[in-house]
Amino acid sequence: MRVEELTAKALAHGDIDRYQLAIAVAKRSKQLQDGAQSKLNVDLKTVKAADLALMEIANGLIKIAGFVDKE
Repeated sequence: MRVEELTAKALAHGDIDRYQLAIAVAKRSKQLQDGAQSKLNVDLKTVKAADLALMEIANGLIKIAGFVDKE
């Protein structure tokens, strides 16, 4: 799946904007690089950490919490 499609799918899963998604992907990428276990059966040697993080979020395996809507 293309990055654009994954991004659209990830944004559809929650009430977040693309900037909050970027922060979540960066945090999850760091966790994966530091040795966290992937929630998908994908090896980090074949896929970049950022792509894997986006795939996990798009598939609803990672919940994005802590963002408060300021209205």
